[in-house]
Amino acid sequence: MAAKFVNVDRDTQLLLPPDLRDWVKPDHMVHFIIDAVDALNLSAARVNARGTGSAQYPPAMMLGLLIYSYATGTFASRRIECQTYENVAVRFLCGDTHPDHDSICKFRRENKGLLSSAFHQVLELAANAQVLKVGDLTVAVDGTKILANASKHSAMSHEHLEKQMKLAEEQIEQLLAKAEEADSTPLQDGLSIPDEIKRREDRIAKLKEAKKAMEQRAKKRFETERAEYEAKLAAREAKEKESGKKSRGKEPKPPEEGPRPKDQYNFTDPESRIMKQRGSFEQCYNAQAAVEVESMLIVGAHVSDTPNDKEQLQPALAAVSPVVGEVAVALVDSGYYSEKAVAAVEDEGNGPEIYAAVKRQSHGRSVSQLEERPDPPPPPPGSPVAEVMAHRLETQEGKARYKLRKQTVEPVFGIIKEALGFRRFLLRGLEKATLEWTLVSTSYNLKRIFNLKKGLKEA
Repeated sequence: MAAKFVNVDRDTQLLLPPDLRDWVKPDHMVHFIIDAVDALNLSAARVNARGTGSAQYPPAMMLGLLIYSYATGTFASRRIECQTYENVAVRFLCGDTHPDHDSICKFRRENKGLLSSAFHQVLELAANAQVLKVGDLTVAVDGTKILANASKHSAMSHEHLEKQMKLAEEQIEQLLAKAEEADSTPLQDGLSIPDEIKRREDRIAKLKEAKKAMEQRAKKRFETERAEYEAKLAAREAKEKESGKKSRGKEPKPPEEGPRPKDQYNFTDPESRIMKQRGSFEQCYNAQAAVEVESMLIVGAHVSDTPNDKEQLQPALAAVSPVVGEVAVALVDSGYYSEKAVAAVEDEGNGPEIYAAVKRQSHGRSVSQLEERPDPPPPPPGSPVAEVMAHRLETQEGKARYKLRKQTVEPVFGIIKEALGFRRFLLRGLEKATLEWTLVSTSYNLKRIFNLKKGLKEA
């Protein structure tokens, strides 16, 4: 008996236009995102209120398109435009309209206020859906390096920059001298001395602009390092005065003014920095996230241009959305710890309690660590912050709390970078990178809320 196959007919036209809902399952995430965006207040969207020119796409549709695309791992505006033709769920979301890539990119770039407002409103939806509690929160804070939309080969060190400026000036002198020689050898076809001089003058102007930016950065760094130096010097002198003995070790080294030879400037995205990432150095931004430990929702997001997290504790907690209430406990790794930062955040008991590792935690546990032991006695009042912090992490409660850090914020970064595939910012500049990180966080949150609600229904 001959095998039977389903008849696949690509030539017969559909007699009636189908309802796109027939092609998208009722429990598909696109329905949830459409309903969620419809529930938001979109008054912050930038629209042409005069009504002149071509008809504009509704802000709700454009925002929903961006959120769904980012939540499913599509970030480039040209690829999103293709999805409006190729992806049935996206086609349904757009109502069979097809915004071009320029409209998509412009909407994303110019709606900072809308994207920021949407981030807070989505957290409010999560609270109303009872997947996120409000107030008395425990958050885990961490940072991850996201590639900038610029190559590290577009960067130049201060030392190399000065050499290039000197070389360009020498070449201009040579070209001027060549122009004065009546019997000089002509240049190659298509090249002229005035054009070559102009090209080098333009290059010098760009190099001077880069040098000025480096000098401004160096000035800010010097002011910070000088304050730290003076604080260390004062602490050393106070200790010597109290003990009556000269302190051991080297005296603090005063900072040096001006740019350093290895200071970098990137001509494609000047606000990005060379940062260490997985053993190599890349042009990056430092994306920060504060994650609520029970729901694993991002409740605070911001972007920094500093390679390390030493000064990011206060900004990271300040970025936590006000709609989620007060943060009671913040869990951070040793990279965030400094006595100054912890004291400023805790504010003598008025701020959140910080749990930060102050010494290296060994992997695995010995037999003695498995044995039940009472909590160590607390340090006496007035003890250094490092001793207080070490005691917190040695208690049973502290260990249980700190264990939550790597179980929450690190998986969130794993989902964003591995599952969604977001590893590079498409927008340039710190402000626009922050805008895009807010969009990524909002998209992740809505996808997370959808999965949590779906899990609750199935349970």
